[in-house]
Amino acid sequence: MELDLEIRQDTLIVRPQGELDLGVADLLRHTLEDYLNRYNVRHLVLNLSRVTFIDSSCLGVILGRYKRLAREGGKVSLVGLQPHVHRICELSGLFQVMGEYSTEEEAIARAG
Repeated sequence: MELDLEIRQDTLIVRPQGELDLGVADLLRHTLEDYLNRYNVRHLVLNLSRVTFIDSSCLGVILGRYKRLAREGGKVSLVGLQPHVHRICELSGLFQVMGEYSTEEEAIARAG
């Protein structure tokens, strides 16, 4: 997994690449927590357009960040999901608590 992270105003944009599975879940969790603690971030946009697979361990990481940000009045948004990843997120119920958008710009606009 590779991670590209960008802070834009009060939003952390995360662009992972590759497979999001048990082998990278701890790294993903620690990296996101580090950025959320270090910067004044209220919203999280996950651009999953380059993610080829996601499992329950990384879905749990995403849900955990959602719970944290929701308590603080923030949002988590998903962008660019590949069909297979979209189906997994749909089955897991993530779309019931997180928005799905076609672009990062749309997700940022809806977060504010």
